[in-house]
Amino acid sequence: MISRAPESRRWAALFSTWNRKAHYYLGLYFLFFLWLFSLSGLLLNHSSWAFAQFFPNRKISKIEGPIQFPLSGSDLDKARAVMRQFGIEGEIGWGATRDAAARLEFNVTRPGRVYQVQTDLKENRATVTLNEYNAWGVLRGMHTFVGVSPDDPRNRRDWILTTIWAMSMDAVAAGVLVLVLSGVYLWWNRREKRAAGLIALALGTVVCGLFIVGLRWVYG
Repeated sequence: MISRAPESRRWAALFSTWNRKAHYYLGLYFLFFLWLFSLSGLLLNHSSWAFAQFFPNRKISKIEGPIQFPLSGSDLDKARAVMRQFGIEGEIGWGATRDAAARLEFNVTRPGRVYQVQTDLKENRATVTLNEYNAWGVLRGMHTFVGVSPDDPRNRRDWILTTIWAMSMDAVAAGVLVLVLSGVYLWWNRREKRAAGLIALALGTVVCGLFIVGLRWVYG
């Protein structure tokens, strides 16, 4: 009978090699993505830091002028027509339900800029208020820039860059999972590191469990 042990060892060695490569190169590829989210997460968590203030330091400008609406079409078609005429690009965000047939109001968002658009369909005029934010505002905006709202089905991704950004973030999330799993494999193959790794894993599990389950039990 031919032993299969050498074949299994060959596949194990091949998997170990590719696992190590995936861990290294995925880590390098996602390095700045992870730094971006870490830094922007700090800004969200510590919005009172003086150097990270962006909202009080925003620049506000206003543009007003005539517009031409399409003869027919949805609110989205009309909003896009206004954006083309004012040279605006970004993700459209709808606020409250329209309270008047003659008025159409919406926001257009892109990292560092928020356009507040108010239109008068009868007078064929629009007023655009532009809020421009500094680099800290751009970082904060990229952390929360998704283009969708679970509470309002009207707010869907309608800007191609928002879709690309969302897909990139999905790739980052998947890549982090691969990094973690490949890291666990690398750690477990180092027998001399298993004890210290188990302690770190246990501490992480306890702390994470505190937030997922413990706080719900304490404050439930």
